[in-house]
Amino acid sequence: MPNNLKYKVVVVGTGPMAVDHTLVLKKLGALITVVGRGEESALIFEQRTGIKPILGGFERYLDEVDLQSDTNIVIAVGTEMLMPLLLKLADRPFKAILIEKPGAISIAELLDNSEELTKIQDRVFLAYNRRFYSSVIESQKMIEEDGGLKSVHFEFTEWAHKVAPLNKATGVKENWFFANSTHVIDTAFYLAGKPASLSAYSKKGSIEWHEFTNFVGAGVTENDILFSYLSNWESAGRWGIELLTNNRRIYLKPLEKLYIQRKGSVELLEHQLPDNLDKSYKPGLMLQMKAFIQGDERLLTLRNHVSLTNNCYLKILSGTA
Repeated sequence: MPNNLKYKVVVVGTGPMAVDHTLVLKKLGALITVVGRGEESALIFEQRTGIKPILGGFERYLDEVDLQSDTNIVIAVGTEMLMPLLLKLADRPFKAILIEKPGAISIAELLDNSEELTKIQDRVFLAYNRRFYSSVIESQKMIEEDGGLKSVHFEFTEWAHKVAPLNKATGVKENWFFANSTHVIDTAFYLAGKPASLSAYSKKGSIEWHEFTNFVGAGVTENDILFSYLSNWESAGRWGIELLTNNRRIYLKPLEKLYIQRKGSVELLEHQLPDNLDKSYKPGLMLQMKAFIQGDERLLTLRNHVSLTNNCYLKILSGTA
């Protein structure tokens, strides 16, 4: 991004994610306005970024300031506040919005409000930053070298014993699949294409704060790539994606790293990544922000997010067979 151009960006929120987005925007030379609520978090934000937030909340800011059509907005607030703030912008002028994933506290909240957001759905982008990990970008290069992707397997097991004690707003843990597990699922289907057909099974467990805990399924994507997945939150496991070509199996497990298994071998070799940006900033955020400012098609539009939620996430969560 040219340093001599000033891109106007309003960052909504002063928490950790807002800090991470702002540090990237400062590096890119953007003209930044930050809007927050709490004095304590605003003080910490200023100490970390050098920018003093405007307090009083975003609703008050909208009442006092006329947004311009060239203004970009980054919404980086708690999950429970994402949709309420997005709805405030449905009839306001702006250039584009980058909103933290998954854009709503639940699948129901997203789908129930999707019609009201129809007119802005192609200018709102979900911040699924794992699309921009060095490991994912390197995987795409290897897949192209090998003549394309043949099949995919992924796992989105959550560590329930770590999630249970977290202090979250009401409804966040109850919708943890949507709020957290979709980070993995989005990345897998970003690489393989959206599901064209899907058979999904899920079972309820004994976790008090989340109804479904055991998932398995398979299908084929629009790119004719076979996929499968599993996840059991009451057993052992972790997040991971396995990408199979004619020459190798690529392991993203953890997602930030890349391991290779060559055909005819059982040896796993770690591939060294050009990941300086992922080490200097929160992984994926620098390239994601550049994509947002420049209108890169790798970003997930709200239109496509609603479609994926309705046709995929809802089925994986509740089971379709």
